[in-house]
Amino acid sequence: MSEASEASTTPVASATSAAPATSAASEGSAPAIAVTGSTGRLGGRVARRLAERGVQQTLVARRPERAPRLPGAVAVRGDYADRAAVSEALAGVRTVFMVSASESADRLAQHKAFVDAAAEAGVRHLVYLSFYGAAPDATFTLARDHFHTEQHIRASGLAYTFLRDNLYAEFVPDLAGEDGVIRGPAGHGRAAFVGQDDIADAAAAVLSRPDDHSGVAYDLTGPESLTLDEAAVILSEQLGRAVVYRPETLEEAYASRASYGAPPWQLDAWVSTYTAIASGELDGVSDAVPRLTGRPATPLADVVRAARG
Repeated sequence: MSEASEASTTPVASATSAAPATSAASEGSAPAIAVTGSTGRLGGRVARRLAERGVQQTLVARRPERAPRLPGAVAVRGDYADRAAVSEALAGVRTVFMVSASESADRLAQHKAFVDAAAEAGVRHLVYLSFYGAAPDATFTLARDHFHTEQHIRASGLAYTFLRDNLYAEFVPDLAGEDGVIRGPAGHGRAAFVGQDDIADAAAAVLSRPDDHSGVAYDLTGPESLTLDEAAVILSEQLGRAVVYRPETLEEAYASRASYGAPPWQLDAWVSTYTAIASGELDGVSDAVPRLTGRPATPLADVVRAARG
């Protein structure tokens, strides 16, 4: 999940003030925590929660001028694939929150370059936003990237914590086309959709006391595991319009997405979002969100209602 979610890459048929660009070295001593992805939905949420806790942080971004302006935060330039820039950006940083890079054919190579740069810079602990069911043979193709990234982090010698989130609840409404139909080969499988606020709260808790979570992998899920039929009912109630789920065959799924002109790896990712649900690999509810945040995980209905404002 780039985090943006992997689900956000599935086609439907799928202002912040600027912080000054600077280098960690120019600040004298770098904050103990660095956050990547602060210009995105998940990384930005995490950065804001840390700022609310009074935590000083380095925000590593390809375009630091787009990073949120937060108390105690300094934005620095760093592209995952640019090992030298990342190493400079992370100099003096103890703990890094690593949001996975945008989906691409070379995402795993970017992840490995970032991890190597972090180790080179002297980072001690990497908190990586992974994916539920990450495995070398995961049905969801992008979950395989997450598995291999986890393995590379383990081999780096860095202390680590893996936050393996399920599909983002915020993107479930985007699965429905303009006609209100969710189409995909998910069968009657289930997914435990998780809210991004829950993930951010869990990540902020881990980052605030990283040593307490060293060597641990947390499955982050919502409070219930739903079929797409059940999710469609919830969307209908919350959106005030009819939403239904209509299963597709694999052939139909690839054919219906072919018009987007996406490369084969991306088509595989889109379709396997649904086949992973069908296989049961996204089923199962964890207690990690309540344990880390001290409150229940947020139901899909509440996430959708909040997103509507």
